[in-house]
Amino acid sequence: MGALIWLASYPKSGNTWLRTFLHNLLRDAQEPVPLEKLTDFCLGESWLSWIEPHAKKPVAALTEPEIARLRPLGQADMTRAFHESVFVKTHNYLGPWHGVPLHNMDVTAGGIYVVRNPLDVAISAHHHFNATLDQTISIMARPMATSQFTDKLMPEVYSSWSAHVKSWTARPFPQLLVLRYEDLLADPAKHFGIVAGFLGLQPSQERLQRAVRNSSFAVLKAQEQRDGFRERPEHAAAFFREGRAEQWREVLTPVQIRRIIADHLEQMARFGYIPPDYA
Repeated sequence: MGALIWLASYPKSGNTWLRTFLHNLLRDAQEPVPLEKLTDFCLGESWLSWIEPHAKKPVAALTEPEIARLRPLGQADMTRAFHESVFVKTHNYLGPWHGVPLHNMDVTAGGIYVVRNPLDVAISAHHHFNATLDQTISIMARPMATSQFTDKLMPEVYSSWSAHVKSWTARPFPQLLVLRYEDLLADPAKHFGIVAGFLGLQPSQERLQRAVRNSSFAVLKAQEQRDGFRERPEHAAAFFREGRAEQWREVLTPVQIRRIIADHLEQMARFGYIPPDYA
Protein backbone atom coordinates (compact mmCIF):
# COMPACT_ATOMS: atom_id res chain seq x y z
CA MET A 1 0.00 0.00 0.00
CA GLY A 2 1.45 3.35 -1.05
CA ALA A 3 0.48 7.01 -1.25
CA LEU A 4 -0.38 8.62 -4.59
CA ILE A 5 2.05 10.59 -6.71
CA TRP A 6 0.10 12.60 -9.25
CA LEU A 7 1.49 12.99 -12.78
CA ALA A 8 -0.48 16.05 -13.79
CA SER A 9 -0.84 18.32 -16.79
CA TYR A 10 -3.36 20.09 -18.97
CA PRO A 11 -4.15 17.79 -21.94
CA LYS A 12 -1.46 17.53 -24.64
CA SER A 13 1.28 18.98 -22.47
CA GLY A 14 3.69 16.06 -22.06
CA ASN A 15 2.00 13.79 -19.53
CA THR A 16 2.45 10.65 -21.64
CA TRP A 17 6.08 11.48 -22.31
CA LEU A 18 6.70 11.82 -18.57
CA ARG A 19 4.92 8.53 -17.86
CA THR A 20 6.85 6.59 -20.51
CA PHE A 21 10.17 7.97 -19.25
CA LEU A 22 9.40 6.94 -15.69
CA HIS A 23 8.20 3.51 -16.78
CA ASN A 24 11.38 2.88 -18.75
CA LEU A 25 13.54 4.21 -15.92
CA LEU A 26 11.89 2.21 -13.14
CA ARG A 27 11.81 -0.97 -15.20
CA ASP A 28 15.45 -0.40 -16.18
CA ALA A 29 14.34 -1.59 -19.59
CA GLN A 30 16.97 -2.43 -22.18
CA GLU A 31 14.40 -1.99 -24.95
CA PRO A 32 11.48 0.50 -25.01
CA VAL A 33 8.61 -0.64 -22.80
CA PRO A 34 5.48 -1.24 -24.94
CA LEU A 35 2.90 1.52 -24.72
CA GLU A 36 0.24 -1.03 -23.77
CA LYS A 37 2.19 -1.71 -20.57
CA LEU A 38 1.87 1.86 -19.28
CA THR A 39 -1.05 0.89 -17.08
CA ASP A 40 1.17 -1.69 -15.34
CA PHE A 41 3.06 1.25 -13.86
CA CYS A 42 0.71 4.25 -13.81
CA LEU A 43 -3.02 4.30 -13.04
CA GLY A 44 -5.61 6.45 -14.79
CA GLU A 45 -7.56 8.61 -12.35
CA SER A 46 -10.55 8.93 -14.68
CA TRP A 47 -11.24 5.20 -15.09
CA LEU A 48 -14.83 4.50 -14.06
CA SER A 49 -13.74 1.14 -12.70
CA TRP A 50 -12.31 2.92 -9.63
CA ILE A 51 -15.67 4.19 -8.44
CA GLU A 52 -17.86 1.30 -9.63
CA PRO A 53 -17.45 -0.75 -6.40
CA HIS A 54 -18.77 2.21 -4.40
CA ALA A 55 -21.73 3.02 -6.65
CA LYS A 56 -25.21 2.04 -5.58
CA LYS A 57 -26.42 1.92 -9.19
CA PRO A 58 -24.94 1.32 -12.66
CA VAL A 59 -22.11 3.77 -13.29
CA ALA A 60 -23.72 4.85 -16.56
CA ALA A 61 -26.63 6.23 -14.53
CA LEU A 62 -24.49 8.26 -12.13
CA THR A 63 -24.90 12.03 -12.07
CA GLU A 64 -21.94 14.39 -11.96
CA PRO A 65 -22.44 15.19 -8.25
CA GLU A 66 -22.58 11.46 -7.49
CA ILE A 67 -19.35 10.86 -9.41
CA ALA A 68 -17.73 13.76 -7.55
CA ARG A 69 -18.63 12.20 -4.18
CA LEU A 70 -17.31 8.76 -5.19
CA ARG A 71 -14.03 9.98 -6.67
CA PRO A 72 -12.13 10.28 -3.34
CA LEU A 73 -13.18 6.71 -2.43
CA GLY A 74 -11.80 5.37 -5.70
CA GLN A 75 -8.56 7.26 -5.13
CA ALA A 76 -8.22 5.76 -1.68
CA ASP A 77 -8.53 2.33 -3.31
CA MET A 78 -5.67 3.21 -5.69
CA THR A 79 -3.25 3.17 -2.76
CA ARG A 80 -3.65 -0.61 -2.65
CA ALA A 81 -2.66 -1.11 -6.29
CA PHE A 82 1.08 -1.29 -5.51
CA HIS A 83 3.12 -1.82 -2.36
CA GLU A 84 5.13 1.38 -2.74
CA SER A 85 4.36 4.75 -4.35
CA VAL A 86 1.42 4.72 -6.73
CA PHE A 87 1.75 6.92 -9.83
CA VAL A 88 -1.57 8.30 -11.11
CA LYS A 89 -2.18 10.27 -14.30
CA THR A 90 -4.53 13.23 -14.01
CA HIS A 91 -5.68 16.02 -16.32
CA ASN A 92 -7.95 17.47 -13.64
CA TYR A 93 -7.23 20.91 -12.31
CA LEU A 94 -6.38 21.02 -8.60
CA GLY A 95 -9.64 22.14 -7.10
CA PRO A 96 -13.25 21.16 -6.32
CA TRP A 97 -15.98 19.81 -8.59
CA HIS A 98 -19.55 19.89 -7.32
CA GLY A 99 -18.17 20.86 -3.93
CA VAL A 100 -15.78 17.89 -3.64
CA PRO A 101 -11.97 18.05 -4.14
CA LEU A 102 -10.91 16.32 -7.34
CA HIS A 103 -7.78 14.96 -5.66
CA ASN A 104 -7.85 13.15 -2.33
CA MET A 105 -5.10 14.84 -0.32
CA ASP A 106 -5.48 12.33 2.50
CA VAL A 107 -3.80 9.69 0.33
CA THR A 108 -1.43 11.97 -1.62
CA ALA A 109 2.35 12.06 -1.20
CA GLY A 110 3.19 14.55 -3.97
CA GLY A 111 3.08 15.27 -7.64
CA ILE A 112 4.90 16.22 -10.83
CA TYR A 113 3.30 18.89 -13.00
CA VAL A 114 4.20 19.55 -16.64
CA VAL A 115 3.30 22.92 -18.14
CA ARG A 116 3.47 23.68 -21.87
CA ASN A 117 3.16 26.89 -23.88
CA PRO A 118 -0.58 27.31 -24.58
CA LEU A 119 0.23 28.56 -28.08
CA ASP A 120 1.48 25.03 -28.86
CA VAL A 121 -1.09 23.30 -26.65
CA ALA A 122 -3.85 24.78 -28.82
CA ILE A 123 -2.42 23.11 -31.92
CA SER A 124 -2.01 19.67 -30.32
CA ALA A 125 -5.30 19.87 -28.42
CA HIS A 126 -7.44 20.74 -31.41
CA HIS A 127 -6.62 17.37 -32.94
CA HIS A 128 -7.20 15.68 -29.58
CA PHE A 129 -10.50 17.50 -28.87
CA ASN A 130 -11.76 17.02 -32.45
CA ALA A 131 -12.39 20.76 -32.65
CA THR A 132 -11.23 23.62 -34.84
CA LEU A 133 -8.37 25.77 -33.64
CA ASP A 134 -10.73 28.63 -32.77
CA GLN A 135 -13.03 26.25 -30.89
CA THR A 136 -10.05 24.84 -29.01
CA ILE A 137 -8.84 28.32 -28.06
CA SER A 138 -12.33 28.94 -26.64
CA ILE A 139 -12.26 25.65 -24.70
CA MET A 140 -8.87 26.55 -23.24
CA ALA A 141 -10.34 29.79 -21.88
CA ARG A 142 -13.56 28.23 -20.56
CA PRO A 143 -13.97 28.07 -16.77
CA MET A 144 -14.62 24.48 -15.67
CA ALA A 145 -14.17 23.00 -19.13
CA THR A 146 -14.84 19.27 -18.81
CA SER A 147 -14.31 16.16 -20.93
CA GLN A 148 -17.16 13.85 -21.87
CA PHE A 149 -18.58 11.11 -19.67
CA THR A 150 -18.09 7.81 -21.55
CA ASP A 151 -18.76 4.15 -20.87
CA LYS A 152 -15.22 3.78 -19.47
CA LEU A 153 -14.19 7.23 -18.29
CA MET A 154 -15.63 9.71 -15.83
CA PRO A 155 -15.38 13.41 -16.78
CA GLU A 156 -12.01 15.09 -16.42
CA VAL A 157 -12.33 18.67 -15.18
CA TYR A 158 -9.73 20.80 -16.93
CA SER A 159 -11.06 24.27 -16.14
CA SER A 160 -9.24 26.85 -18.28
CA TRP A 161 -5.55 26.49 -19.18
CA SER A 162 -4.71 29.39 -16.86
CA ALA A 163 -6.80 28.07 -13.97
CA HIS A 164 -5.28 24.62 -14.43
CA VAL A 165 -1.71 25.91 -14.33
CA LYS A 166 -2.36 28.28 -11.43
CA SER A 167 -4.19 25.63 -9.40
CA TRP A 168 -1.25 23.24 -9.53
CA THR A 169 1.62 25.71 -9.27
CA ALA A 170 0.37 28.43 -6.93
CA ARG A 171 -1.24 26.41 -4.14
CA PRO A 172 0.38 24.51 -1.25
CA PHE A 173 0.97 20.87 -2.17
CA PRO A 174 2.72 18.11 -0.15
CA GLN A 175 5.68 17.78 -2.53
CA LEU A 176 5.53 19.16 -6.07
CA LEU A 177 7.98 19.34 -8.99
CA VAL A 178 7.03 21.70 -11.83
CA LEU A 179 8.52 21.10 -15.27
CA ARG A 180 8.29 23.05 -18.50
CA TYR A 181 7.72 20.87 -21.56
CA GLU A 182 10.09 23.09 -23.52
CA ASP A 183 12.92 22.45 -21.05
CA LEU A 184 12.38 18.70 -21.36
CA LEU A 185 12.71 19.08 -25.14
CA ALA A 186 15.82 21.25 -24.92
CA ASP A 187 17.74 19.02 -22.49
CA PRO A 188 15.88 15.81 -21.66
CA ALA A 189 18.77 14.18 -19.80
CA LYS A 190 19.14 17.15 -17.44
CA HIS A 191 15.46 17.67 -16.68
CA PHE A 192 14.43 14.02 -16.54
CA GLY A 193 17.43 13.64 -14.23
CA ILE A 194 15.78 16.25 -12.01
CA VAL A 195 12.62 14.12 -12.07
CA ALA A 196 14.61 11.08 -10.95
CA GLY A 197 16.21 13.07 -8.13
CA PHE A 198 12.84 14.44 -6.99
CA LEU A 199 11.64 10.86 -6.60
CA GLY A 200 14.69 9.93 -4.55
CA LEU A 201 16.28 7.89 -7.34
CA GLN A 202 19.97 7.90 -8.21
CA PRO A 203 20.22 6.11 -11.56
CA SER A 204 23.53 5.76 -13.31
CA GLN A 205 24.05 8.02 -16.33
CA GLU A 206 23.82 4.95 -18.55
CA ARG A 207 20.45 3.97 -17.10
CA LEU A 208 19.14 7.54 -17.27
CA GLN A 209 20.25 8.04 -20.87
CA ARG A 210 18.74 4.70 -21.88
CA ALA A 211 15.39 5.65 -20.35
CA VAL A 212 15.51 8.99 -22.18
CA ARG A 213 16.26 7.23 -25.48
CA ASN A 214 13.58 4.58 -24.95
CA SER A 215 10.95 7.26 -24.31
CA SER A 216 11.97 9.69 -27.05
CA PHE A 217 9.25 11.09 -29.29
CA ALA A 218 10.60 9.21 -32.30
CA VAL A 219 10.42 5.91 -30.40
CA LEU A 220 6.90 6.61 -29.08
CA LYS A 221 5.64 7.60 -32.52
CA ALA A 222 7.11 4.43 -34.06
CA GLN A 223 5.56 2.30 -31.30
CA GLU A 224 2.14 3.82 -31.93
CA GLN A 225 2.41 3.34 -35.69
CA ARG A 226 3.39 -0.30 -35.18
CA ASP A 227 1.22 -1.34 -32.23
CA GLY A 228 -1.43 1.35 -31.81
CA PHE A 229 -2.14 3.21 -28.58
CA ARG A 230 -5.28 2.85 -26.47
CA GLU A 231 -5.20 6.52 -25.44
CA ARG A 232 -5.48 7.78 -29.04
CA PRO A 233 -8.96 9.26 -29.57
CA GLU A 234 -10.94 7.45 -32.25
CA HIS A 235 -11.22 10.59 -34.37
CA ALA A 236 -7.46 11.34 -34.27
CA ALA A 237 -5.03 10.06 -36.89
CA ALA A 238 -2.29 9.74 -34.26
CA PHE A 239 -1.65 10.47 -30.59
CA PHE A 240 2.01 11.35 -31.13
CA ARG A 241 2.03 13.97 -33.89
CA GLU A 242 4.87 16.51 -33.76
CA GLY A 243 6.31 16.72 -30.25
CA ARG A 244 8.18 19.97 -30.78
CA ALA A 245 8.07 23.55 -29.57
CA GLU A 246 7.25 26.74 -31.48
CA GLN A 247 4.79 25.06 -33.86
CA TRP A 248 2.50 28.01 -33.27
CA ARG A 249 4.71 30.26 -35.39
CA GLU A 250 3.85 28.16 -38.46
CA VAL A 251 0.19 27.48 -37.70
CA LEU A 252 -1.55 30.22 -35.69
CA THR A 253 -2.68 33.54 -37.11
CA PRO A 254 -1.70 36.82 -35.39
CA VAL A 255 -5.33 37.17 -34.25
CA GLN A 256 -5.27 33.70 -32.65
CA ILE A 257 -1.92 34.39 -30.99
CA ARG A 258 -3.15 37.66 -29.49
CA ARG A 259 -6.34 35.98 -28.33
CA ILE A 260 -4.46 33.25 -26.45
CA ILE A 261 -2.11 35.78 -24.88
CA ALA A 262 -5.05 37.94 -23.80
CA ASP A 263 -6.80 34.90 -22.28
CA HIS A 264 -3.73 33.66 -20.38
CA LEU A 265 -1.46 36.67 -19.93
CA GLU A 266 -0.64 36.21 -16.24
CA GLN A 267 0.32 32.52 -16.35
CA MET A 268 2.12 32.85 -19.70
CA ALA A 269 4.23 35.65 -18.24
CA ARG A 270 5.04 33.51 -15.17
CA PHE A 271 6.50 30.77 -17.34
CA GLY A 272 8.16 32.90 -20.01
CA TYR A 273 5.72 32.08 -22.78
CA ILE A 274 4.93 35.55 -24.13
CA PRO A 275 6.85 36.01 -27.41
CA PRO A 276 9.00 39.17 -27.44
CA ASP A 277 7.30 40.35 -30.62
CA TYR A 278 3.89 40.15 -28.86
CA ALA A 279 4.95 41.52 -25.46
